[in-house]
Amino acid sequence: MRFHKLVGSTLAATLLLAGCGSGDAAGGGTGENALPGAAEFLSSPCPEPAAKPAGGGQLVYWSMWTADEPQGKVLQKALKCFQDKTGVKVDVQWLGRKAYTQNLVPALNTGTVPDLFDQDVSKVGAAIMTPGGTQSLDDVFGMKVGEGDKTVKDVLSPTSYDFPQNKDREGHSFLVPYEIQSSAWWYDKAKGGALGQPKTVDELIGLFDKAKADGKAAVSQDGDIPFYNMYYFTQLAERYVGAGGLAKAAQDPTGRAWTDVPGFREAAAQTARISKYFIDGWDAAKFPQIQQRWADGDARFLYVGTWAPSETREYLDKQGAGTKIDYGSFQFPMPPGATHDTVEQMSIGFAVPKKAKNADAAKAFIAYFLNKGNLAGIPAVADNLVPRPDLAVPDDLKPVKTVMDDQKKEHVLQYDGIDAIAGGKWQTDVFDPADTALLKGALTPEAFVAQLAQKSAAFWKNQH
Repeated sequence: MRFHKLVGSTLAATLLLAGCGSGDAAGGGTGENALPGAAEFLSSPCPEPAAKPAGGGQLVYWSMWTADEPQGKVLQKALKCFQDKTGVKVDVQWLGRKAYTQNLVPALNTGTVPDLFDQDVSKVGAAIMTPGGTQSLDDVFGMKVGEGDKTVKDVLSPTSYDFPQNKDREGHSFLVPYEIQSSAWWYDKAKGGALGQPKTVDELIGLFDKAKADGKAAVSQDGDIPFYNMYYFTQLAERYVGAGGLAKAAQDPTGRAWTDVPGFREAAAQTARISKYFIDGWDAAKFPQIQQRWADGDARFLYVGTWAPSETREYLDKQGAGTKIDYGSFQFPMPPGATHDTVEQMSIGFAVPKKAKNADAAKAFIAYFLNKGNLAGIPAVADNLVPRPDLAVPDDLKPVKTVMDDQKKEHVLQYDGIDAIAGGKWQTDVFDPADTALLKGALTPEAFVAQLAQKSAAFWKNQH
């Protein structure tokens, strides 16, 4: 599921785990669009934990998921197993995507924080790590996962955790991943057949023109989600400036990088070409209306993360009309003159607050969840990717995973991490207004980079 989806904290409920793995608690994700193996996973035996905190104790977990989401179901099962196997009393609140800002950030200055929480690495870094609210999880990588002598470090792909944006001020890792995501152009192979990878933006535009000729809108775009609107320019710009290039420009106190680096203006020009093909009403609807219109067949293409099949499959399942999508995907093509063949990746994982009272139990659960018997639920039930190379890749995501595993590609943190700069304020104050205006045609590419330069310089001046 889309990890940033706005889920109100009113859904929060404290649940002592009981009965998970049978009846309604294991339901969901098992309708007409259910994945093969989902029901089997949710009723499978509990793996044995390698680490058991002395004397049982308690684990308080504030989850970024809701209990009825596929990831929530997988976690419910693992938490119930952990409670049963270790004697640790598990207290979980299913708070949704804004838990880290609406609940955790305000709690950091109090004595009431969870022992464990989860989010994507950029948001944890911006909102929790930067003000000193996380503790080092370096020791977790040496913990056993319950598969002989295998440790967390042994089972995880290094690219999922070993990168600069997952280091605190002392150089320690503050997040241990359990899910990885990327993004792609999505389409239904049942409506027009499988498509090859467009080699140029001109070829991509050709696909859009064909969609319009077929009487369809070309691109579904939920314009009320700022980070959805970020995709186009950032994806194209990364191919001109490479990993770290966007983040460097965003942190330039003079702002001049935006106008001095030609690739930024060219990326904006290519973005402006694409946005002309957005579906009517893209900037006036409320998520997920436009995504659902894509699932209903009103538009040919959708550009979002690897949660697209899971999310749209769940929507179609709730519709109950027997509609299915044969998911196809491809990557952004290289824009004219670009030299960096990039692929983005985002890690979602667990972090432990510095003030956690039961850090040992939290760390023991992290290691336990990365056991193959638990983590297999993410691809099986949630149709998402995991950082363990030895686990299954959902069929819908194999093309994206192949690109992510390509060692010839230049790997970049999603959006080059600019959504975490200055605690996320640079994005909201500087980038989002200019980006929205570019997509709507209210700013030319030249005016777009000029505005970024001006507003960025003003932003950094005001930070001192």
